[in-house]
Amino acid sequence: MPDRIAFIGLGIMGRPMALNLRRAGYDLAVYARRPESMEPLAAAGAMTWRSPAQAAAQAEVIFTMVADTPDVEQVILGSGGVLEGAAPGAVVVDMSTISAAATRVIAGRLEGHGVAMLDAPVSGGESGAIAGTLSIMVGGAAPVFARVRPLLEVLGRNIVHVGTNGAGQVCKSCNQIVVGATIAGVAEAILLARAAGVDPARVREALLGGFAASRILEVHGQRMIDGNFAPGFKARLHQKDMRIVGEAAAELGLGLPTAASIAQYLDALVGQGLGELDSAAIYQVLESMNR
Repeated sequence: MPDRIAFIGLGIMGRPMALNLRRAGYDLAVYARRPESMEPLAAAGAMTWRSPAQAAAQAEVIFTMVADTPDVEQVILGSGGVLEGAAPGAVVVDMSTISAAATRVIAGRLEGHGVAMLDAPVSGGESGAIAGTLSIMVGGAAPVFARVRPLLEVLGRNIVHVGTNGAGQVCKSCNQIVVGATIAGVAEAILLARAAGVDPARVREALLGGFAASRILEVHGQRMIDGNFAPGFKARLHQKDMRIVGEAAAELGLGLPTAASIAQYLDALVGQGLGELDSAAIYQVLESMNR
């Protein structure tokens, strides 16, 4: 099991994930673009560095957790990136949500330098990152997955090796379709209950006992009833994820009308300047359509 780890990207998800690895006793090197993001890790005993390359040079396993495909390309392949510092035999575990096609290109570049890669996007939001209960969807070679799995078990509860490089990202796209569609369905149900003069809290309670029950109904349904859209997963990031879904569908010649509808809701939400809210605020878009 590797002893030396680097973690690059210490945002709303990356910071608690990195803290969990440090609390599990691993030597940890970290990098973030904003120095203040590294302060909680430094306080926990992690070493801070000025570039991804410097952090990667300290590690056998390098985690990356950043916002979008260009960000991953920059921190891994760009000037001062992971590829400049990682030693042959190291493993890069990208836990960002990005394009599967780009993931395969990055994995190929790393492989050419003797560095393996797993794509391991997550679901579970900030609360799952803090609790170490994330769902982790992994693409890459099985022996590499077996090597890194003990570290993933610090971060998540449901860890599934889906297939080769890129498969984890495809799985995450599937996840985002289901999540978005369920959020929209729950929002429509609560809107219908309210319009009909029925207590939506009682409706939610009843639905949770039947076949309509879901984690989204439980958590986001309550958010919608309370009007509390403080971010666990920001709408602008879900918008980005649905853009990735749309690009993949176009490449494959697929028509995904439900995914397209979710993307439109999120585009509207972000277009209203509400991209920092939780994506459960899709409810507000549907509500405004019915005024």
